[in-house]
Amino acid sequence: MPTRKAVLDALSGVRDPELDEPITDLDFVSDLEIEASAAFVRLRLPTYFCAPNFAYLMVADAKAAVLSVAGIEQARIVLDDHYASEEINGGVNEQRGFDGAFPDKTEGGDLEELRTTFRRKSFVSRQEQLCRAMLADGFTPLDLSGMSLEEVPPSKEFETYLERRAELGLEIGPEEPLIVDPDGNRVPKDAVVQHLRFARTVRVSIEGNASLCRGLLATRYGIQEKKEATA
Repeated sequence: MPTRKAVLDALSGVRDPELDEPITDLDFVSDLEIEASAAFVRLRLPTYFCAPNFAYLMVADAKAAVLSVAGIEQARIVLDDHYASEEINGGVNEQRGFDGAFPDKTEGGDLEELRTTFRRKSFVSRQEQLCRAMLADGFTPLDLSGMSLEEVPPSKEFETYLERRAELGLEIGPEEPLIVDPDGNRVPKDAVVQHLRFARTVRVSIEGNASLCRGLLATRYGIQEKKEATA
């Protein structure tokens, strides 16, 4: 029988597309039940009016993740307390897709264009995090501008950066340059500082939104009070 840990591990691979953090870390998974080969998952979001396209992506990705677990043959994902819960849950669990759930709000390409937009932002943010850590360790912008991936010291930031880079379909071979734009083009040496300054604004925006959403979720569901009571 599939274990709770296996299902939660799979769900940890599902990220909020805007915040670039796992839905498990964000506390969006409110309930999980497993019976034989079937899994039932409840999700919640910080506000009643979270964008339906973002919400749909998370629900759809959560279902795909759960079904990837060995032994799980059926998965039902339910988003609670959202103004479009009925449409989103029906679209995902009845396999009608986003266009079928929201015929008047078609996004095209089954939301892949939106997904790619956020993957590009995530890539830029994670690149800045890695470079910021390397600069703190004594590297200079000039060092970074001429560095290949095989020259980057191992770190968690580097692992995550490579993951985001691969998600965009960019090359991650050892001889590939460290600093490239979201299209895979090497950033010229004289543009590296400006590139990283822009990347910092992307990172700060993502992190600020994540902090705001955590606060809203805690307030909405009393999560903070619950944690303090059990501390």
